[in-house]
Amino acid sequence: MISQLFGTIIHKDERYMVLDVNGVGYKVFASGDTIDKSPVTEPIRIWTHMVVREDALDLYGFPSKEDIEFFEMLIGISGIGPKSALSILNLATIPTLKKAIATADSGYLTKVSGIGKKNAEKIVLELKDKLVFTTEEDGSASRSYEGDSLEALKALGYNEREARDALKKVPKEITDTSECVKQALKILSKN
Repeated sequence: MISQLFGTIIHKDERYMVLDVNGVGYKVFASGDTIDKSPVTEPIRIWTHMVVREDALDLYGFPSKEDIEFFEMLIGISGIGPKSALSILNLATIPTLKKAIATADSGYLTKVSGIGKKNAEKIVLELKDKLVFTTEEDGSASRSYEGDSLEALKALGYNEREARDALKKVPKEITDTSECVKQALKILSKN
């Protein structure tokens, strides 16, 4: 099992990157956020999970131990494969996903392509007791503004990925939907 790699990225794609480790190129599937934040010219260390199938050996890469542990919890749920788990991680940050699970907001998880209501409810049910939540994630503060902000940005013509990327950069202390949208629009206008 390959559990981590240290090398330089020689190619990036929308769904994967190729990491050169001592002359060997490893194709590593990763979230869009991980791919975007990984520098091409500097060496990086990524945690990996290897998925062995009859016709392929696939590596999935993560920037931190927390990310890979969350991914492994997701794929441990019946009906959630590695590609679906990666799509879930593309949906939002791990604290936001934990918040959705803590508040039993399965509707938030259904925004992932391929995750229906039944699987979203299964994720909430199976992970709610396994995850350790911080006070911010445990449901004490409402995060419904995130979904509303995302829908507002999509209504303004931004695609889901652009909108999510901008919302990830909005300071966490902003909890008002209209203010969150304003900040995200400022971020989008700089791109």
